[in-house]
Amino acid sequence: MNINTFPKIELHLHLDCSLSYEVVQKLRPGITRKEYDRDFIAPANCASLEEYLKCAQAPIAIMQTKEQLEAVTLDLFQQLKADNVIYAEIRFAPLQHLEKGLSAKEVVQIVDEVTNVGIKETGIEVRIILCTLRHFSEEHSMETVRLVEQFKGTNVVGFDIAADETLPIDNHIKAFEYAREHDIPCTAHAGEACGPESVREVLGNFHPSRIGHGVRSIEDWELLDHLKEKNIHLEVCPTSNIQTGIYDSVADHQINDIYKNGNSLSVNTDGRAISNVSLNEEYQKLNQDFDWQIEHFIRVNEYALEAAFCDETTKEKLRKRLIEGFKNT
Repeated sequence: MNINTFPKIELHLHLDCSLSYEVVQKLRPGITRKEYDRDFIAPANCASLEEYLKCAQAPIAIMQTKEQLEAVTLDLFQQLKADNVIYAEIRFAPLQHLEKGLSAKEVVQIVDEVTNVGIKETGIEVRIILCTLRHFSEEHSMETVRLVEQFKGTNVVGFDIAADETLPIDNHIKAFEYAREHDIPCTAHAGEACGPESVREVLGNFHPSRIGHGVRSIEDWELLDHLKEKNIHLEVCPTSNIQTGIYDSVADHQINDIYKNGNSLSVNTDGRAISNVSLNEEYQKLNQDFDWQIEHFIRVNEYALEAAFCDETTKEKLRKRLIEGFKNT
């Protein structure tokens, strides 16, 4: 079984947390590997989610111009290609990239247009999710969700809320209401730093079709069954969950129990640089620790495709690529 050749779908992937050493060298000439490891990779065991998130500051600082945004996006395409990813959704918060004079609309346009270039060059289908952040104001959240609406028909397909899960959600309820009114697909980070109650809060107020992480839902089996019944997809990121202290090791992770419960879930890296992991490595860990075989990986990729925010025509093409790809492994 050669995991590297498996076709893969990745739904939970932060652009600003996935800058390779090679692209950082171009954008910060002279940076050493030691400095990169210190500034761009989170510790294997962070004291908290907050410490993990601090590692996003260095990459965001070098994602402020058209050229920088183009470079990091195309670099991510090459990382996806190395993992044999056939479809990915990359997410970022456009309001974090305005320090050098770009407008939020310009930021989204740049990433959307260079995504078209990456799709053409690699054959990988990629879509974009725009994030608001928990510490943002209501105005910031509304501006972000309106950008999703404004870019309808492009690669921009969804809306998310990320960052410190312990912060209140009040500023963002209106934006998610706007998303529902305008048929904008939504996901939301929850059930990571906080327990199942954060998932319940997000479900009750934001009504997303997917949950970013959501692994702590298993601490409340009634909630886990509710997610299964409503077909709410969990975007699981095993290595990231170890770094933020939810579990001590992948072997202790409860992804296998969630899978056995029949919940829709996918396997993701979260941030390829910040977690210092590839999707191939995530799959290898699941094979090693839970004896996941081809049928497990086919199933989670089918779940991911079903939950993806792309159109049905694209899904049908990807379905064929998945079937063919796994036939040839």
